[in-house]
Amino acid sequence: MAKCEVCGNNYDKSFEVHQGNQIHMFDCFECAIHALAPICSHCGCRIIGHGMETESNYYCCAHCASEDRIQAFEDRILEEVTQ
Repeated sequence: MAKCEVCGNNYDKSFEVHQGNQIHMFDCFECAIHALAPICSHCGCRIIGHGMETESNYYCCAHCASEDRIQAFEDRILEEVTQ
């Protein structure tokens, strides 16, 4: 068993999330989202989907981005890897 870093629960089905060079321990996705998901710069909600980002801000949707007068985004698509 491992202790969740958000709620402190000891749970036999806890899991690790590796982010960069850090390792986080959680007992559920809700705690992982609370700790790691970016926050929309306009409405403040946690972004659990792809969202949108500029150089310094994250947005949960096009509406929130447009409210902050952001009109254009560029997809960050990595080159496909074939196996």
